[in-house]
Amino acid sequence: MPSNDARTLLHAAVPTAAAGVIAVGISAVVAGGKGALGAAIATGVVLLFMGIGLYVLQRVAKSLPQLFQAMGLMLYTAQLLLLFIFVAVFKDTTLFHPKAFAITLVALTLVWIGAQTRAHMKAKILYVEPDSSTDTKPGKKGQSS
Repeated sequence: MPSNDARTLLHAAVPTAAAGVIAVGISAVVAGGKGALGAAIATGVVLLFMGIGLYVLQRVAKSLPQLFQAMGLMLYTAQLLLLFIFVAVFKDTTLFHPKAFAITLVALTLVWIGAQTRAHMKAKILYVEPDSSTDTKPGKKGQSS
């Protein structure tokens, strides 16, 4: 993974993981051990889904740059739908507290998106690749009078 991609992943994953630790603590106080477990599972799900999504999006940007915007929109839509499916599937579980899971899932998704947006805004990414193979200076191309 190139350094800009790794930096973006780091700048999105660290705040999300920190917010996940806070969510686990709050869920432990409010809903007990099952709440903490639900928040921890939600943290793992968000980090996994969003991390894989960012990786896929960066690979598409490198190989098919003309599809980058459409792929980004499709990818975020798919991620949000998968997260809603996770909430729906686990809404009646007894393994962990489903409300702590759902609230943490939504909150950490918003943290990830905000952190990723900030990372992209702060990144110094060239949008035009400089052509370093030709070191010729531009000359006059027309007739001189």
